[in-house]
Amino acid sequence: MNAYTQVLFKNRRPNETVLLPEYEKNGGYQGLRAAMKMQPAEVCELVKDSGLRGRGGAGFPTGIKWSFFPADQPGDKYLVCNGDEMEPGTYKDRQLLLADPHQLVEGMAIASYALQAQIGYVFLRYAYEDCFQRLEQAIEEAVEAGYLGENILGSGFDFELHVHGSAGRYILGEETSQLNGLEGRRPNPRSKPPFPAQRGLFGRPTNVNNVETLATVPHILTHGTTWFQDLALNPESAGTKLFGLSGHLNRTECYELPLGITLREVVEDFGGGVREGKKFKACLPGGASTPYLTTDHLDVMMDFNPLEEVESRLGTAGVTVFNEDTCMVAVTRNLNQFFARESCGWCTPCRDGLSTISWLLDRIEFGQATNDDLAMLKDQVKNIKGRSFCALAEGAMGPVEALLRLFEHEIIDHIKQGGCPFAC
Repeated sequence: MNAYTQVLFKNRRPNETVLLPEYEKNGGYQGLRAAMKMQPAEVCELVKDSGLRGRGGAGFPTGIKWSFFPADQPGDKYLVCNGDEMEPGTYKDRQLLLADPHQLVEGMAIASYALQAQIGYVFLRYAYEDCFQRLEQAIEEAVEAGYLGENILGSGFDFELHVHGSAGRYILGEETSQLNGLEGRRPNPRSKPPFPAQRGLFGRPTNVNNVETLATVPHILTHGTTWFQDLALNPESAGTKLFGLSGHLNRTECYELPLGITLREVVEDFGGGVREGKKFKACLPGGASTPYLTTDHLDVMMDFNPLEEVESRLGTAGVTVFNEDTCMVAVTRNLNQFFARESCGWCTPCRDGLSTISWLLDRIEFGQATNDDLAMLKDQVKNIKGRSFCALAEGAMGPVEALLRLFEHEIIDHIKQGGCPFAC
């Protein structure tokens, strides 16, 4: 197993949380000090030049996203950190916050200065009470040390940061639904345009970024863009990524690995291979909404563009592995049931389409389907893709589309045999 440079996890220890004295001793808040000596626009340009892409799933370039923000507009402006993290197979943000929450606090302080947003919120899912407590403690320490609050480090810039514990639901991970949730409204997605950068929280300009994305920013300010780019194994990429391993592996853990590492190394070296000596069959490379990879993809680089080239996505890098005995119809049925249940019901393709797909997968799995059901399943995917109000249903189609593209033979076997051929 290669020992790669640890950035976000450099202070990580089992069952412990790094507090302010140790964080400062190991270089903490040097990025914020460096940012405060720069103009806000220079900080934005540095992040843009670094090549940092969003770590929450979409992979949009962070610096470009910041460039859309009207930093010079008078009045209230908001910075929101998305810590909803309710997608199955994704748990990286929780591990980061439990280990080293000051990284997020420092990252948000830097981002707020760059964007000239004086109020920030960290939106956490309902089950992350332990993260909530550790983050609140880190904020209190940062305020006392002058890293948050009024006149940060004597710069004249003010930033207040709050933690919001959500009531839950997957739809709250969608940024405009999250803004509605913060306002105490029903969390339906909003129409775009206007985008949050123009009219977001409480009708004011708002920037929304993921926990891991913001926690990466201080290290870029401290060490520079060239250092950050050199962390990746893919010369076209930059930085490290938190990979959350789960499924049929000998080691299911969250690792910090360089972007561009191959799927084979992730599975065999860091995951310890498939349990009980079984063979690798498939995996979700980036959480429950990403299309499957198979043995044909073991040497593909785990990075944004290489995975898109093989019709999948890096997503959150939540790698869930399935062994040779796994029924991929059953896996897809389970995933789609989750998405159908978590639909907010706002649009027909999501509300009715996902329920229809669940019904069809039920029929296939339990031996009630015909070839007409397979044809209908294909039609439903076409009807949903690109037609839902937000990305929830679009993401839900990732595993379904991959099931049809890579494992249609298993569906046909279910139909011919009148049930699941993998059933005991």
